[in-house]
Amino acid sequence: MTHPKGLYILFFTEMWERFSYYGMRALLVLYLVNHLNIERAHALEIYATYTGLVYLTPILGGYLADRYIGTHRAILIGAMVMALGHFAMAFESLLYLALGLLIVGNGFFKPNISALVGQLYPPNDVRRDSGFTLFYMGINLGAFFSPLVCGTLGEMFGWHYGFAAAGIGMLFGLVIFLYGQHLLTPAGSSQRQPLVATDWIVVISGTALACAMVWGVVAFSPPLLRFWQTLATSMQLMLQTLALAVILYGLSLGFKSYRHLQKIERDRVVVILILGMFVIFFWMGFEQAGGTLNLFADKHTDRSFLNGVIPASYFQSLNPLLILLLAPIFSIFWIRLDQSRFALSISVKMGLGMIILGLGFVVMALAQAQADRLGTVSPIWLMVVYLLHTIGELFLSPIGLSMVTKLAATKIVSMMMGIWFGFIAVASYLAGTLESLIKHWDIPLYWFLVISSCGAGLLLILISPWLSKRMHLTDVA
Repeated sequence: MTHPKGLYILFFTEMWERFSYYGMRALLVLYLVNHLNIERAHALEIYATYTGLVYLTPILGGYLADRYIGTHRAILIGAMVMALGHFAMAFESLLYLALGLLIVGNGFFKPNISALVGQLYPPNDVRRDSGFTLFYMGINLGAFFSPLVCGTLGEMFGWHYGFAAAGIGMLFGLVIFLYGQHLLTPAGSSQRQPLVATDWIVVISGTALACAMVWGVVAFSPPLLRFWQTLATSMQLMLQTLALAVILYGLSLGFKSYRHLQKIERDRVVVILILGMFVIFFWMGFEQAGGTLNLFADKHTDRSFLNGVIPASYFQSLNPLLILLLAPIFSIFWIRLDQSRFALSISVKMGLGMIILGLGFVVMALAQAQADRLGTVSPIWLMVVYLLHTIGELFLSPIGLSMVTKLAATKIVSMMMGIWFGFIAVASYLAGTLESLIKHWDIPLYWFLVISSCGAGLLLILISPWLSKRMHLTDVA
């Protein structure tokens, strides 16, 4: 089965962008805890705020691309801003400026490159799910190499080398996208309108706020390096306030667009929103990888190898490695299954993914219990956890991306992709704060995740016939 040539340009562009993202992600919590000496709970909260906003800003990035600047231009802006952010991460005093640049750049980049993949295929093209699974391989090819490269440089030679390597990866992605633009759909295929007065107020106010935050970080970070927690708390409050503003503004934009849709288009939007609420339970667990699982690898896993110790960040490469091995199998499997009488609906696939994720946390809960007794445990525990989480991810994540591009009307596809990432933003923030939130309930974190993910998965499977009916698709998938 052949795919459009543009898929391979997007494959390698996204591969290098994810190299930069996952390289930084593998280092961030370890950098905060081991280098800046920030306590575990606070480091996880910083990580949660960052990853949450990384998935939240695509709501506005998708809207701006749909209405004003087009998908191609949005991707270029996002790539350049993220490259600056990665290089800024190499300087301690610019930590929050760097995180801010990465958050803004991702908002422009992430929803629009996924939307471009969907635009390569006609409606109901049987190759769509397979194409998104292959695209997902590109994501994970970059995610596999980045902890090995950035982790080695960061943990063994100096943190700034690891962050700089992530920036170089983003520049590679930008060059590839510029080279292959002619193989993609025309830029800005959705209708764009001129900025009105209220839009200019939002743009100018947002720019002024960003400049004030940047000035504050640059001016005051050096003398406050001894008080990282005070600075972190202040910046997190500002970022969380900004996040609330983005959510409210995004909801107003979504409601405005929703009113102009036909009934079938409205039904499909409702389905996307319902599935989005369910995937919160999946990503809330899955995003433990960069937080609690990363710290478990660092503090409670036997990492001795030959005459040395492997960096904890290397374990971040397990998930993408397994994706690379399993994604081609799943790509063929979905096509054959969808053409057979055993075809599964989108929501059933996603529900099964949540249940498999929950099984992974059963293993993790047992590993934590053993670590509490022995101090350190075999790395095989984490390997099994990542295997189950990876299988669950292949049941849910590429299917979800494909579903949004399949159901969303062309004129709002980038914005709906942004809203989809908005649900992941909520999950990512919960992932980093969940341990602190549930400690008063006397429920271990990993058992709580078993209950929440498996319960949500079972409920989603039960309501799948109702959801499938409102998708208005000619086939079950």
